[in-house]
Amino acid sequence: MRSSVGRALPSPLQSSFQRIFTGALFFFITITVAVVGYIIAGWTLLDAIYMVVITIFGVGYGEVKPLETASLRVFTILVIIAGALSVAYMVAGFVQLVTEGEIRRALNLRQMTQEIQNLSNHVIVCGYGRMGQMLTQKLKADGQRFIVLDRDAERINQAQENGYLVYLGNAVDETQLQAVGIHRARALATVLPDDAANVFISLTARELNSKLRIVARGTLPSSEKKLRLAGANEVILPASIGALRMAHLISHPNAVNFLSQNDGRADLNELLGEIDIQMNELAIRPNSPLVGRTIGDIEHRGKGTFIIVALKRNSGEVIVHPEPHHALIEGDALIIMGHQEDMPTFAQRHAAKSQLRYRGARVK
Repeated sequence: MRSSVGRALPSPLQSSFQRIFTGALFFFITITVAVVGYIIAGWTLLDAIYMVVITIFGVGYGEVKPLETASLRVFTILVIIAGALSVAYMVAGFVQLVTEGEIRRALNLRQMTQEIQNLSNHVIVCGYGRMGQMLTQKLKADGQRFIVLDRDAERINQAQENGYLVYLGNAVDETQLQAVGIHRARALATVLPDDAANVFISLTARELNSKLRIVARGTLPSSEKKLRLAGANEVILPASIGALRMAHLISHPNAVNFLSQNDGRADLNELLGEIDIQMNELAIRPNSPLVGRTIGDIEHRGKGTFIIVALKRNSGEVIVHPEPHHALIEGDALIIMGHQEDMPTFAQRHAAKSQLRYRGARVK
């Protein structure tokens, strides 16, 4: 996603800074040469510096000493010309820098407006806080077209520096949503920390675009119903998701570690829970009748109620999609996936035979 705001124009800016630097260098050289010249003419250091200052800046207090020789007068004329030119060159650089900055901002604003007008089938992200930043990173990685809408100028600048298309405005304002092309948008994500604002944004967005997919953030569980009534298709409760993951870390550490590998499975367990499927852990305890059994035997005993996703050996090795001939030993753990109601039934049946302790109980 390329930003239309703050796009650099390197050549003119470089020219302006180069002009300022050149003028300053020439001015310094002029002062140095002038002071040295007056000292050679027999003046003291302080008199020479004083003479250079009143000469270059045209103060007109009069010479420190009479300029009796023609060479000294010519030298003074050259000092005046060189000093005036170097100062003028520096000032021109500053003027160019300021002027080009204003022009660049105007051009960027026009380019941003044109790019927003050309947006279609895009995503509108309302709010660029911590959750908004994580969301936009994922959208960018997925190659999605999106625009960030926030009323905080500092956050907008931060999003702009990251190369995102941005718009400074209040998402609760209907005109601001229209300005970012809500009628042409595919989805809207409102991730503000204020539930009331998210409800109002969802309600306004649904009224403006009946086909829009709205994903809203909710801080309190009681806000979920209100957000759905306001028009949100999906409601995300970060606190509930965090609590669920903490429970998984306590109850099923091996399963969570397996899911936390950096291959896109980090949120798989939460997504599976939406369709009543869970990935849990079945530990092979001492004296378990499953010791010595193969993966194929376990799947046969399960009668299709679950599938074995991975086998974690007691040595720490994780085997993804283990072969049916792999045998279980004490201390191993099976990562299994199936319906939440069926897996505890299977574990309890074998626990009755060997007092097997199953750590894959259902977590809600």
